[in-house]
Amino acid sequence: MQELSSIRDIVQMVAATRADEIGCDECFEQLDRFAETVLAGKNAAEAMPLVQDHLNRCGDCREEFEALLAALRLTTFAPRPDSYPV
Repeated sequence: MQELSSIRDIVQMVAATRADEIGCDECFEQLDRFAETVLAGKNAAEAMPLVQDHLNRCGDCREEFEALLAALRLTTFAPRPDSYPV
C-alpha cells in the first residue's frame, strides 16, 4: 500500500512540473539576491517568481533560504560591537 502511495506522489509531482521551473542549483545561485530583496522590504516573489515557486516546492532549498535569511537578519540588524558604550 505504501508503494502505491509513493507512486501516486511521484505522478502528482510530475503533473505539477512547470516548463519554466528552475532546479536546486539555479535556485541556490539566486538565494542571496532573493533574501536581500526580502530584507529590503520588496516583494521577492513578484521580482523572482521562479525562485519563489522552487522554494514552495523544495523543502531543502527552503531550509537553506530560511537559514540564510536568519543569518542576514542577525548581521544586518545586530548592533555593531563599536556601538556599545565603553
